[in-house]
Amino acid sequence: ANLDPAMEEAAENLGCHGFRRLRRITLPLIAPGLFAGCTIIFIWAFTELGVPLMFDYSRVTSVQIFGLLKDLSGNPLPYALVVVMLVASVLIYLTGKALFGRADFASSGRASTGRTLTEPTRVVGWSCTAAFAGVIFLAILPHLGVVLTSVASDWYGTLLPGGYTMDHFQEALGHPLTVSSIGNSLRYASFSTLFDIALGVAIAWVVVRTRIPGRQILDAMSMLPLAVPGLVLAFGYFSMTREKQPFDFLILGEDPVIILVIAYAVRRLPYVVRSAAAGYQQTSVSLEEAAQNLGCPPFKTLIKITLPLIAANLIAGSLLAFSFAMLEVSDSLILAEQGRHFPITKAIYSLVSALGHGPEIAAALGVWAMVFLATTIVGAGLILGQKLGALFRV
Repeated sequence: ANLDPAMEEAAENLGCHGFRRLRRITLPLIAPGLFAGCTIIFIWAFTELGVPLMFDYSRVTSVQIFGLLKDLSGNPLPYALVVVMLVASVLIYLTGKALFGRADFASSGRASTGRTLTEPTRVVGWSCTAAFAGVIFLAILPHLGVVLTSVASDWYGTLLPGGYTMDHFQEALGHPLTVSSIGNSLRYASFSTLFDIALGVAIAWVVVRTRIPGRQILDAMSMLPLAVPGLVLAFGYFSMTREKQPFDFLILGEDPVIILVIAYAVRRLPYVVRSAAAGYQQTSVSLEEAAQNLGCPPFKTLIKITLPLIAANLIAGSLLAFSFAMLEVSDSLILAEQGRHFPITKAIYSLVSALGHGPEIAAALGVWAMVFLATTIVGAGLILGQKLGALFRV
């Protein structure tokens, strides 16, 4: 969208058409953004834990690490695998910086001309539509499978269920494991969101409202959880809080509430920092200066003037932080070890292998989780409008 169309038009005028123009002009210009997206996809796929666990496929690094958690004291292999995972992620990032961080990929900085929209031929148009529809279908196919499983009363060896029922949704909200997991997730996510709000407001204020040396480093550090694999962070928390380790006091008896709240908060802190920073940038500092000139102390100015002005941004960022914390996978699977402490995602994983209607109840709980996540994302989007995507920028 930010590509200057004048470059493509100049190439067209000089006889560079079609695929050659795409290969020689367009692709080099969009290479940094394209590689950044590919990097995120690679890191998320390389460190994905939930999907291979659900398919009971153990020949991937993430599942190998998960399976070796109970043998940390006498086996250095899980530590080595985590280092390999982290080094691979860092190397991918540095490779992108080295290849696409050079100046010759930058645009000239001149004023951009208006883009001329061209009408594709019928064959090209229908081909693009078919490709897009195919990708969308593949993306929603797992969700359709979960929904059908949640309403299936009898499904074996057929394309569609042989019977349908809504009882699984009621059981999902009444099963002993799911009831406690919903309460646990609400507790963990609520405390982590409050922690994110307090820390995010402070970090964003330092970055936007001050000229303190090193504030850009603080801003970059607050965004690191988006780049560091969640499995690596979860493994680090787990290894540091084991018995006789430096931070074993964070486990209250056998209750991991403190370390889970910290893990959730760190993973979702960037959303609140970015939303608060956007709010500060949209709010004139003159309003705060006027309040202080009238004798209002800085902290009271923040509470009475600034926070009400950026409330919409904070609400949107907090909604995203809360909803994603409710459905966090890596931290939940690794740090919650006993059933009474399971959050929702760990309960779903346990129910899938349970006898009876365990998979159907797990699917119904997954549908409830999807509805909750969709509602919060739509709500945050309505509050922030087109600025919602800014929360995901590193």
